[in-house]
Amino acid sequence: MASEDISQLADSLAKTRVGGGELSFKGKTLKLNTAEDAEGVIREINEYEGLQALRLEGNTVGVEAAKAIAKALENKSDLKRCHWSDMFTGRLRSEIPPALISLGEALMTAGAQLTELDLSDNAFGPDGVRGFEALLKSPVCFTLQELKLNNCGMGIGGGKILAAALIEAHRKSSSLGKPLALKMFVAGRNRLENDGATALAEAFQLIGTLEEVHMPQNGINHHGITALAEAFKFNPLLKVMNLNDNTFTDKGGMLWLRL
Repeated sequence: MASEDISQLADSLAKTRVGGGELSFKGKTLKLNTAEDAEGVIREINEYEGLQALRLEGNTVGVEAAKAIAKALENKSDLKRCHWSDMFTGRLRSEIPPALISLGEALMTAGAQLTELDLSDNAFGPDGVRGFEALLKSPVCFTLQELKLNNCGMGIGGGKILAAALIEAHRKSSSLGKPLALKMFVAGRNRLENDGATALAEAFQLIGTLEEVHMPQNGINHHGITALAEAFKFNPLLKVMNLNDNTFTDKGGMLWLRL
């Protein structure tokens, strides 16, 4: 990397620590392809004692850079909030799963206990869900309260994989005496359709602690809406149900009136 590039990167990384245990690279428009490209980010992570939140939004992270960043996260056991939306701009879809796998494995090595995971606005499709499936099933996410996956193109297949992972996480965490208690679920604009929504409804019914669910623009019609309505009956703390731009029809509307 040329000296002028290093200087620009140093300027871009300035003032990344925003207090409250948070390290933010949000909106820095960093193009991190290699481990060398990520040196500044890695240095900041390594030097941040008690790191609780890491923001990587608005950058583009390649497979090799993700592996290098992951290495730095392996001893960050205090990490609780991963704000990782829009961090693969311009990447091939095939690059995203291995990058997510590396980052997830690092969190598992660290023994972190997440309360928030935001992977919104990353167009990873069903294969991308495979990239963080193991993470969701691990103790790292048994403490998860907010899961945000808006506009990821998961489709029906991704919705089913996600639902199965949440069910497995709930089963495993329950066996340890502290069931997964997810409060917020966000998955708008994912083309989940009826089958994806129905699979997730099964997970929602089992979890039973949801307070907010946002699933607009998913191509869900009466059958999926019915499954969600039935699942929400088992979530007595639910306050916000955002299902805009799906097709209820009069049958679905009547179901919601009875909730």
